[in-house]
Amino acid sequence: MCLCVVLGTACKKKADAGPTAEKPPALRLAVIPKGTTHEFWKAVHAGAVKAAREAHVDVVWKGPLKEDDLKSQVDLVQSFTAQGVSGIVLAPLNDTALAAPVKAAVDAKIPVVIFDSDLKDKSYVSFVATDNRAAGALAGERLAKLMNGKGNVLVLRYQEGSASTTNREEGFLAAIRKFPDIKVVSDNRFGGATTESAHAASENLLLAQNAAKGTIDGIFTPNESTTFGMLLALQKAELAGKVHFIGFDSSDKLLNAVSAGQIDALVLQDPLKMGYLAVKTLAAHLRSEPVEPRIDTGATLVDKQNLPSPEIQSLVKPDLKQWLGEP
Repeated sequence: MCLCVVLGTACKKKADAGPTAEKPPALRLAVIPKGTTHEFWKAVHAGAVKAAREAHVDVVWKGPLKEDDLKSQVDLVQSFTAQGVSGIVLAPLNDTALAAPVKAAVDAKIPVVIFDSDLKDKSYVSFVATDNRAAGALAGERLAKLMNGKGNVLVLRYQEGSASTTNREEGFLAAIRKFPDIKVVSDNRFGGATTESAHAASENLLLAQNAAKGTIDGIFTPNESTTFGMLLALQKAELAGKVHFIGFDSSDKLLNAVSAGQIDALVLQDPLKMGYLAVKTLAAHLRSEPVEPRIDTGATLVDKQNLPSPEIQSLVKPDLKQWLGEP
């Protein structure tokens, strides 16, 4: 009898303790990239997953397939706002078009962290990105050195409304214009969001400048798709390796071109770090921890000489399998 009383008391205490032992609902964060096909965004995804595991939050990764689907991205921000997610991490395709949807999310008490590319509306919590203007200047300084401070340069821009690439382009132009004997012969053509559109634009640009006759000494492209599109055009015209060329971002094909001397250098961001810090920053904010309004994730110039180094290899070939379950 005594044993039953003791057991009964123990059971009652255990039952009473149940509700207080329950964990609060997990924070659910929506991460919306500009696209999902480029290698850059896969690395961002891996960083977001890594941060989610460390911060004990749930991450929903969803973005447009291609980087020219602005409507899809606007719809995603509005959909996640309507769902009442805990917060949104966004790389806006357009610095103006995403301003109103982000403001609506913030008004609905859903905080937003912007990454990769800035937004004109500044109601967000933090901006996590490369200092794109400084990264563009890095490319300009290197190209001017390769050209010995003289010659003709062309720039194939990415896409109107993309703040990140616009800043890279303007940073590059500001740096290259410090050299009076370097002439920028074209800086108003856009490659667009796909390799196909960038390839076509590159071919047209090289043809318009009569590049086959040696009129162009240097080229700059501000992202992965424009860099690969220009590389294909140079290869087709048998100009690859004959014209100094600096691009932005990386893929296996672009790194192979660096090794082959067809691209002089690539300016690399750290997309895994970017995705990681963006999610960690929003999780910290949601838990009332202080966060910085601007976080610079850095940029590195990669060329044939430093490409084999362990530091650069860890940057260009991050371990995606660990976080995404893919090679």
